[in-house]
Amino acid sequence: MISYLKGIIIHIDDKLITIEKSGIGFDIFLNNREMEKISLGQEIEVFTELLLKDKEIELYGFLSVDKLKLFKVLKSISGVGPKSALDLSFVDSLEELKDLIEKGEVKGIGAKKLQKILLEITGKVKTIKKNTEDEALSGLTSLGFKKGQAQEALKKVPDEIEDIEQRIKEALKLL
Repeated sequence: MISYLKGIIIHIDDKLITIEKSGIGFDIFLNNREMEKISLGQEIEVFTELLLKDKEIELYGFLSVDKLKLFKVLKSISGVGPKSALDLSFVDSLEELKDLIEKGEVKGIGAKKLQKILLEITGKVKTIKKNTEDEALSGLTSLGFKKGQAQEALKKVPDEIEDIEQRIKEALKLL
C-alpha cells in the first residue's frame, strides 16, 4: 500500500501530477483546489489512497491527512466513485459539504446523486457529532463530574467547537 509520498513534481496535467521519488514516477490524482496550491518542480508531501480497478492501479492524493479521511468517507457512500469523491473533497468537512449541497453550490454532479449524498452525509455528520459528545461526556465523568452535570455543561458549549479536548475545556469552564 502506498499511503504517503514525498518527492518532486515533474509533470502536471488536468487532475493528475507525476511525482518523482528515487527515480520512479508516481501518477497521482488531485482535486482542483489542491492543484492550485502546487507548481512544477516543487517538492511536496502527499497522503495517498491506492485503488485497484479491473486492470488499473490509481493513486489519489491529498496535501493533508484530514482531506484523505474526508475522501475515504465520501468514497464509502453508495454510488460515489473515487473520481466524484475526489471532486467533492475540496471542502474542509462533511458539514461544509452538506451546507454547500443544500445551497445548490456544488457543480459537476447530478441532482439525484447529490440528494443521495446529502442523505448519507447527514447521517454521518450526526454520527460524528454523537461520537464526539460521547467522548467528551466520558472525559468529564472520568474527571469526577456527575453525568447530568457534564451533559448540561456540554449542551452549553457552542456547536462550532468540534474538537473533543476543546469541548471538554469549554465545559470545564462552565462547571
